[in-house]
Amino acid sequence: MKLKSNKTNIITNDVDAYLKTHQNKSLLRFITCGSVDDGKSTLIGRLLYDSKMIFEDQLAQLKIDSKKLGTQGKKIDFALLVDGLEAERQQGITIDVAYRFFSTEKRKFIVADTPGHEQYTRNMVTGASGCQLAVILIDAQKGVLTQTRRHSYLCHLLGIKNIVLAVNKMDLVNYDQTIFNSIISNYKIFTDTIGIKSFESIPISGLNGDNIASRSTNTKWYEGPTLLNHLEDLNIKPEKSESASFFMPVQWVNRPNQDFRGFSGRIASGIVKPGQKVRIFPSNKTSVIDRIVTLEGDLDHAISNQSVTLTLKDEIDCSRGQIIASEDSLIKCVDQFETFLIWMNESSLIPNRSYHFKIGTETVSAFISKIKYKVNVNTMEKIAAKTLELNEIGVANLTTDRSIPFIPFKENKTLGSFILIDKMTNATVAGGLINFALNRANNLRWQKIDVTREHRAKLKNQKPVVVWMTGLSGSGKSTIANALEKKLLQMNHHTFILDGDNIRLGLNKDLGFSDADRVENIRRVGQVAKLMTDAGLIVIVAFISPFQSDRDLVRQMIGKKEFIEVFVDTPLSVAEDRDVKGLYAKARSGKLKNFTGIDSPYEIPKNPDIHIKTVNQTIDESVNKILKKIMN
Repeated sequence: MKLKSNKTNIITNDVDAYLKTHQNKSLLRFITCGSVDDGKSTLIGRLLYDSKMIFEDQLAQLKIDSKKLGTQGKKIDFALLVDGLEAERQQGITIDVAYRFFSTEKRKFIVADTPGHEQYTRNMVTGASGCQLAVILIDAQKGVLTQTRRHSYLCHLLGIKNIVLAVNKMDLVNYDQTIFNSIISNYKIFTDTIGIKSFESIPISGLNGDNIASRSTNTKWYEGPTLLNHLEDLNIKPEKSESASFFMPVQWVNRPNQDFRGFSGRIASGIVKPGQKVRIFPSNKTSVIDRIVTLEGDLDHAISNQSVTLTLKDEIDCSRGQIIASEDSLIKCVDQFETFLIWMNESSLIPNRSYHFKIGTETVSAFISKIKYKVNVNTMEKIAAKTLELNEIGVANLTTDRSIPFIPFKENKTLGSFILIDKMTNATVAGGLINFALNRANNLRWQKIDVTREHRAKLKNQKPVVVWMTGLSGSGKSTIANALEKKLLQMNHHTFILDGDNIRLGLNKDLGFSDADRVENIRRVGQVAKLMTDAGLIVIVAFISPFQSDRDLVRQMIGKKEFIEVFVDTPLSVAEDRDVKGLYAKARSGKLKNFTGIDSPYEIPKNPDIHIKTVNQTIDESVNKILKKIMN
């Protein structure tokens, strides 16, 4: 038992020493990217192998798997170490982002292996977002490709300043220096156009290990460092110095009991101490730090990247999504920005459609008000655009539903980057970087008027409300709206009908029937309806309004208590049989494009306030059902 105890102590001491050694090493996060089949997974597998990070049983299994696939002859297929998904192994490609840890005597590393296929560019953006260095791989046989340019441009946009150009598969071009130099020259022409000032270029072979962990005798003409030497010796400057202005997005309010109220989050910049004056954004209220609380006890100071709970000396309102910052912080609160957008969804961007906008710990509603241009990643040409398609990059103006705290991305990544989320599917459709606030966001202020909507509603002796009727063309929306208004008029109520055709003959005569124009059509009508409720009116809206997200936007604009969504439910076959205007016949014959129900979708309301089935209900029954809701 004694011998076993001593052995245990020896092992424990060895483990403790090992952990202490690794704890004091600096950490480098980097990404490998480039076009498909450039050898990214093979390179990472080789790095793991050369840094002795593969167990014997893993290596044995790797040799067996390599023989089964038969892709590398008698050589080990190092890509199998990283391509963990069955689909990846079958196709020989990387689909998801794979993160791997390895360590050398000098440094610890976390590497993100990202997909090369264009359709998975969004995965590459995810992997690059937290990295300090990018290894851009190029197949020596293919040279600089479109995806090479796209990934390089994205790395530059995401603020990665350290670039390594690894020209891979040099063994397949007989380690030809001329080919290497030509690739470097072509790549430099491109980087000069996007603002990458410098990069390290290394000729390698991921399969054979040339110039990865040790210098290769096959490239005697190359005098630079090996890839691993460069990664170990690179001096990475901290992105946020402790002298920078302090701020922390609030992740959650810590209230375990009535005696304690703290604000928890991760410090994004600077240093904070008890007694320090701070400002809360966007409320602009000020207070003083009382305590810095952690599980290990109170701290006398905390720095960037630490997760802490702060308590304040004053009982002021502060909640998730707000920012606690230095009193003299340069944080601004606005609702309109110029942004870089990276579109990540197979459905194209639709201007003026409402999306969830997530920045830091805050989530609000937002829409793209204008696309200024998109970028051709091959030529860096700025191209006029009305939308963005999957993997396209553009510059666009964005508007949020309320002012939010921000810092331009070049100054801080946390409060300068965001994602857009589709409200219907909860899918992330875009990643974005804030360039600057638009001037008009600072110059415009809502003008307070003494006569309020309440005064106007009281004068009319009614409750302002929007009755929003949606349904297919020919469903009976306008007929029911007309009958409803006549009934309300008999009851001495003040009303107005906004009809789809009537509005398109005037206010919206400049709009067509594309998805983007339909969204703008509804946005404008929603704004008009809101102004009319401010005047105290009961507004009846009869619009096809095919998209759920647009109807939700109007509901949010008007307010849930004053918005009644009425689904006028008529089967397509019945609406088509009616075809009073002959539109269905034109659509079926191909003479009328983008017609809802035929070649343009109609999204059935999920939870309408009123569901009218015109096949089973008369006009009077429908009107009375709506009246009952209005009068409640």
